[in-house]
Amino acid sequence: MTLATEPTAPAAQPASAPGVQATARITAAFRGSTTTLPVLDGDGPFELRRLRSRGSEARVCVVGAMCAPLGGDRLRIDATAQQSAALHITSAAATLALPGPTPEHATYDVHLTVAEDAELHWLPKPLICAAGSNLRQTWTVDLAPTARLVLREEQVLGRAGEPPGQVATRLTVRRGGHLLLDQETEYGPDTPGWDGPAVLADHRATGHILIADPALENKPSEVQLFVDEPEGGQALLTPLAGPASLITAIAPDGLRLRRLLDTARMRPPRRA
Repeated sequence: MTLATEPTAPAAQPASAPGVQATARITAAFRGSTTTLPVLDGDGPFELRRLRSRGSEARVCVVGAMCAPLGGDRLRIDATAQQSAALHITSAAATLALPGPTPEHATYDVHLTVAEDAELHWLPKPLICAAGSNLRQTWTVDLAPTARLVLREEQVLGRAGEPPGQVATRLTVRRGGHLLLDQETEYGPDTPGWDGPAVLADHRATGHILIADPALENKPSEVQLFVDEPEGGQALLTPLAGPASLITAIAPDGLRLRRLLDTARMRPPRRA
């Protein structure tokens, strides 16, 4: 006798391997006459190293312990400068976004909190978006009314001789609970018009420096344009209500981008 049986369901296929999920945490606190680092916790690709202090300022270097971000990675850095603390964060090398084992985009989120009378300098090396990469990066910044911030962000679209990857960024800054700046950008082959004359044209490097400082409250800067050699890019300094200034630059490569940003940042401002 033959017994009827239900058809056997096909075996479930294993899901795509997830990417790396990691969070690094940095807390700076003012103790006596200097800034200490009570929390310095690296994870995954983030290795955090203390650098030699400068005056009362604590300094931290983010070292990449593995290739990241890759497609599917979920990365985050939380940094807090408590009341009266001074914190400087940099990186040992450029961040290289690469394709990963999954078709998903990678995320890289940075959360910065700066308390009353505290100061934070976020000055890492550039982000390089290699061909085939897909990255979504965000900065979320909360400033107390008397806090000071210098934030630099640089993107190089593609390594030498290769097409760019895809990158979308969003920078959201609040001061005293009120919105100071909220801007989004997106570049790469999936974004219509990103390399057109109204956006980057032939340039492949872009970035900005945001400076928030109570000293600018009653002394806003004038709009200033900085131009490198012909075809070498340009930077624009614009005052923001807040008080703050935003420097935005585009250039053919990362070297000329940094030169433009530094020139605009160091030039004595013209007062409105």
